[in-house]
Amino acid sequence: MSLLTVDSLTKHFGGVKALEEVTFEVEPGEILALIGPNGAGKTTCFNVINGLLPPTAGRVFLDGVDLLDLPPYHRARLGLARTFQNIQLFGGMSVLENVLTGRHLGLPVGPLAALWPGAGVRRAEAHARRQALDLLDLVGLADKEEWPAESLAYGERRRLEIARALAQEPRLLLLDEPAAGLNPRETEDLMELLARVRERDLTLLVIEHDMSLVMGLSHRIVVLDQGCLIAQGAPAIIRRHPRVIEAYLGREEEEEESEEGRDGSLDSSPIQ
Repeated sequence: MSLLTVDSLTKHFGGVKALEEVTFEVEPGEILALIGPNGAGKTTCFNVINGLLPPTAGRVFLDGVDLLDLPPYHRARLGLARTFQNIQLFGGMSVLENVLTGRHLGLPVGPLAALWPGAGVRRAEAHARRQALDLLDLVGLADKEEWPAESLAYGERRRLEIARALAQEPRLLLLDEPAAGLNPRETEDLMELLARVRERDLTLLVIEHDMSLVMGLSHRIVVLDQGCLIAQGAPAIIRRHPRVIEAYLGREEEEEESEEGRDGSLDSSPIQ
């Protein structure tokens, strides 16, 4: 059974069709990339999946549970977490405190327990701290736990946001352009990190423009163009799919490349 099922997902903003009957599935344990030119509807798809936007039509199921009427926090409790294209951190809080905010759904603390914490609450908080430190070690920030988040370098803030999302103990992690703004070395480090994350029995759905990351990391790729699904399959198929090449390069550029003796693949074409 698929972990995530997106069924005929449609989202209109007035006369703008951001998504039009998009259907795909994410299998447990895989890394699925969602790609497409700017304006293809990728982030809108994420926003509908995690409940920030209601769909115009269609359904989304997480492990068979219909998410349509569930708020984002309920979806998080079911095992859905995400990061954002624009990094969303608490700049004035420490690196460790940022990760601990991701653990709040897992803490068995009600209003009374928060005011008068007993031994059980203290044990839960100590366990959350150990988990947070483990995640900081995973993303390479263990030596900066007390630093203010705003003092981190850009690439480090990217990794911190991933650590905070992992603190929710999700089954499915949505990553919206995790390599945005990273240099080539930082992108390589990110690929290694995401490979280690997957080893934690986690499923990843990734929006990304960096084709070296997409082709090197993904098991399957779903391609959107102008709100419609135009292709899906293994990286080897997608990089030479005619409709994908046309969506990114345009028919005229594709013909020019053919005349110059190129194979028309996406291997060396940066996607903007």
